[in-house]
Amino acid sequence: MGVSERKERERAERRKMIMNCAKDLILSHGVEGVSMRDIAQKTELSKATLYLYFPSKDDLLNEICEESATVFIESVRPQLEIGITGLEALKRYWAVYLEIFGRSNEMLLLFNLRRFLFPSLPLNPGGENPDTAVRYTYMLYYHIKDMIDQGVAEGSFDTATDSDMVTRTIISLFSYIVENAAKLPKNERTSSSVIEEMRNIFQIILRGIAREGIDRSCLYLPKSI
Repeated sequence: MGVSERKERERAERRKMIMNCAKDLILSHGVEGVSMRDIAQKTELSKATLYLYFPSKDDLLNEICEESATVFIESVRPQLEIGITGLEALKRYWAVYLEIFGRSNEMLLLFNLRRFLFPSLPLNPGGENPDTAVRYTYMLYYHIKDMIDQGVAEGSFDTATDSDMVTRTIISLFSYIVENAAKLPKNERTSSSVIEEMRNIFQIILRGIAREGIDRSCLYLPKSI
């Protein structure tokens, strides 16, 4: 390995170390309670060195947000096979979410970083924005809305379903639960009770928009995928 390749690898490793330290601090103290000085102290780097890798706290948070969102996207993509119904796609989408939430802190980070970076962000997007937290929030919005619209067209959901309102309700409820979960002791944040609460809320929403006469057994999330 040449000198330039080794330096590039060392830079990537240090960048990853900074992000991991920042994640630990955020999960322990909340986004608002962590400063670049705190991150510099934990990484044992000077603030000047830290700013060489991330020009601002927002830049660092957006990078963490993108990494967490990528974990979810790469996990859910194989589940959304061509030809499956909107109802099945929606169930798989949230089953993956719950599975990731239960085994890692990525979803806690993603929702809380989005809330911190853009607290007034509308959940029904009205334009383009290059920031990572905004981009992934809008992506989440469109994915859910498209699945609901597909379910309406296929006859799984009531024709009177307002997909925009239902999508915003789902994201708002899950954001609220995640925000509250982040306040719990670290060993309780991804507990089975929190996950079961999310599962029940989503299933209640499914039952609320399902068309009359549909097989009710279709309105439950799988325990695993």
